[in-house]
Amino acid sequence: MAASFANGANAAGLKHDERVEKLKLFGLSAPALLIVFVVLVIPVGWLFYLSFIGADGTFSLENYARMIDRSSYRRIFLMTFEVSVLTTALTILIGYPMAYFLAQLPNRLASIFMIAVLLPFWTSLLVRTYAWLVLLQKQGLINQWAIALGLWDEPIKMVHDLNGTLIGMVHIMLPFLILPTYGAMKSIDRDLMKAASNLGASPKHAFWTVFFPLTIPGLFAGALMVFILCLGFYVTPAVLGGGKVIMVSMKIVSNIEMFVNWGAASALGVVLLIMTMIILWVASKFLNLDRIAGGGH
Repeated sequence: MAASFANGANAAGLKHDERVEKLKLFGLSAPALLIVFVVLVIPVGWLFYLSFIGADGTFSLENYARMIDRSSYRRIFLMTFEVSVLTTALTILIGYPMAYFLAQLPNRLASIFMIAVLLPFWTSLLVRTYAWLVLLQKQGLINQWAIALGLWDEPIKMVHDLNGTLIGMVHIMLPFLILPTYGAMKSIDRDLMKAASNLGASPKHAFWTVFFPLTIPGLFAGALMVFILCLGFYVTPAVLGGGKVIMVSMKIVSNIEMFVNWGAASALGVVLLIMTMIILWVASKFLNLDRIAGGGH
């Protein structure tokens, strides 16, 4: 009887301690939760609300119906995804070999080279974009140098089109792919490559069967980050695209600045947000996003 009473008292005490601990944890996290609610939840909720407000100020689905009825909106979304996919692909083709090169260097030398990767973060995005505009225009430095070297005879067009947009965006997005990929490569045990060589694998075979699969989480993390960021890009396609590369973000700005139509702009933002969440959900089905967030394997 006494033992039963003692066990009951211990259970009640443990439950009380558990409730107290939960309250303390909630108290510690309450300021952060409040910030998230004010900065994220309220603006997104307001965005959803505005997207259902028509031109007459009443509840309406006209903003979404307009996107379905007009082919121009479909072309804008296709262009947005086309630019994002191409930028991501080019970033992988350039960034993966660069990350591999950095990973093979001694730590001190790799740190020096890493400064060149991080250097763009110290410069304004707008400044970098206009720098590419100066370099790529017909009278720009690249055309002048190429003609002087005899690579071509007349200035060629490299800006105010898709090509110029991709050049600028790839340059800006490269660090976002190199950093997680480099982190994944540095975390790989070098003895694994030695073991593969001792078992008779050639360097090429060892790379593709041992090294490359272990870098996929970091590479996927960087590629996913690049793709998501590209979906919302505005400055670079607006400056380097010359009005020929229209992305969703640019249409949102024009709806607000030219037509003062917050409902249409909000609807575009909501659709883009939902598409982004779907992409993240699909990505989570193939790889663990919690693991790749740190570039681990």
